Amino acid sequence: MKREISASNDAPRVQSGVPDRTFWGRLTGWAPYTAMMRLVTASPKRQFAILAALPIVWVLTQHLGPMLQMLRVSLTDAYPVAPGVEQHFTFDNYLRFFGDSIFWMPFFRTLTFAAAFTFCTLVLAYPVAYFLARHVSRRNQMLFLLILLIPFWVGEIVRTYAIMILLGNTGALNLALKWLGLIDQPIPFMYTGFSMGVGIVYLTALYMLLPLYSALEKLPKSMNEAAADLGAGPWTRFWRISLPMTLEGIASGCTLVFLISTGFYATPVLLGGPSTTVFAETIAGFFHVAGDQWPTGAAFAVLMFVAALLITAAFQKLMSALRRGESR
Repeated sequence: MKREISASNDAPRVQSGVPDRTFWGRLTGWAPYTAMMRLVTASPKRQFAILAALPIVWVLTQHLGPMLQMLRVSLTDAYPVAPGVEQHFTFDNYLRFFGDSIFWMPFFRTLTFAAAFTFCTLVLAYPVAYFLARHVSRRNQMLFLLILLIPFWVGEIVRTYAIMILLGNTGALNLALKWLGLIDQPIPFMYTGFSMGVGIVYLTALYMLLPLYSALEKLPKSMNEAAADLGAGPWTRFWRISLPMTLEGIASGCTLVFLISTGFYATPVLLGGPSTTVFAETIAGFFHVAGDQWPTGAAFAVLMFVAALLITAAFQKLMSALRRGESR
């Protein structure tokens, strides 16, 4: 009864047309604001253009712009240009890579390492994503994701030093092996391809986990249940249903991890050794000396960027063909 009385008392106030005195109420009643909003929302295309304007400007100025500048520098004979010196455009910086085989080893080593580390990350992240998406209740999934995200709030250098502490001669891994009686002397894990691989896989695991989780979370459970009713075992259901249905997530995760792995610099320097020198270290070497070497470093960076994009494009085309084959 009291609610009916209060509702009847509030009704005349709403119907009386008393203006809203809040900030947003005054703003929505302001004639220039309403005219501007009608102009902005006149068509879906105009809405999209307004919403996408800032992201497009950001991509052009903060991403595409620096890459174009790097390309321009790679085609010059000196950068920065000394006063009174004329700058000339040349392809000698690119020819230097193809003319000296000493640069080929770190180049192909980087691509090989990136592919191997991407595969290892996929193998390690897929079971975690599968368990999180298929065996954890929706109420707890966000909590588990938050727990997995917390280590990635820390910077790359700090996490790399954590790997160094873990794999050092007096690190947790060697101490655990010694406590179990498996070794008498510390195993030199550090400054090898193993230590660098552990660091890169750890640093890129999140970029693989989230696309896989997203793909697995959308997979209907009824498909696996129907396959089980027809007699399909766990491995059959995985190979015939779960894996093909998550190829899109696999392609996205592998692309992200591969591209990121080709550009790592600090982690290979801290965790790797002389036998694991990657191309990013070679590129950085040109920028650590006089300015006349900067164009060569820029050219080598462009070569690595183009090679990574071509490999990624070929991989995406392969995955698209696999998805089309599975859909038939």
